[in-house]
Amino acid sequence: MSRTEAPPLPEPLPVPVADSHTHLDMQDGTVEEGLARAAAVNVTTVIQVGCDVKGSHWAAETAAAHPSVYAAVALHPNEAPRIVHGDPDGWSRQGAREGGGTAALHEALAEIDALAALPDVRGVGETGLDHFRTGPEGMAAQEESFRAHIEIAKRHGKALVIHDREAHADVLRILADAGAPERTVFHCYSGDAEMAELCAQAGYYMSFAGNVTFKNAQPLRDALAVAPTELVLVETDAPFLTPAPYRGRPNAPYLIPVTLRAMAEVKGVDETTLATAIAVNTARAFDY
Repeated sequence: MSRTEAPPLPEPLPVPVADSHTHLDMQDGTVEEGLARAAAVNVTTVIQVGCDVKGSHWAAETAAAHPSVYAAVALHPNEAPRIVHGDPDGWSRQGAREGGGTAALHEALAEIDALAALPDVRGVGETGLDHFRTGPEGMAAQEESFRAHIEIAKRHGKALVIHDREAHADVLRILADAGAPERTVFHCYSGDAEMAELCAQAGYYMSFAGNVTFKNAQPLRDALAVAPTELVLVETDAPFLTPAPYRGRPNAPYLIPVTLRAMAEVKGVDETTLATAIAVNTARAFDY
């Protein structure tokens, strides 16, 4: 089996459900094809997430053009330091860039703020902190950007979508300090059971991706087990994090049933019960 070959369509879910976090702009095929494949397995809504100014504009336009798509807009935590300090290696899809300092960051944030006002934009994210890819020199830019996104989400009454990579304590500290928006979603939840209990106390949603199916992901399954069902979402983060047994092959919204069935097993409920709850939770989290 080729590593680049798309996995087969799973058995459809018994009730419609949403993919709370995907990147259609990074997937093969057209948006229409991706949405049709998803709809064929009862994944009837997707949240398209922007990671930079250009991607956020694309997300907003795509949501406006497709009734089954809503958008989230933001500067990814790794994008903020690239705007400020430059990106000589061209890590992002924009090629090599010169640093523009904090003035350039403020300019980019103003564009995100304007997009966040649009009706089809239901989330501000993915924002947060990434201590994995950004070293100490980028931390200040990341934190400034994160705090600005929190304010943007609150100003427009939109959900805050968090990217938290190896930065749990700092993310929770900043949310507590700045005052989290009413609806806050930890995308691709990566904490342990203890952190899941803290998130539950604060009323934060926890969105689980395909990595909850990985052999080495017992701490994630433990977190899912204690997370209150009314705060649980499911996502692909496609084209990344394809669930087992297709790990390493391209991910897409139509693979949500694979992850959801694994999650139902962890929660000890049937797939209809979990899918029904998740559909309600996602609509509540993103206010649609």
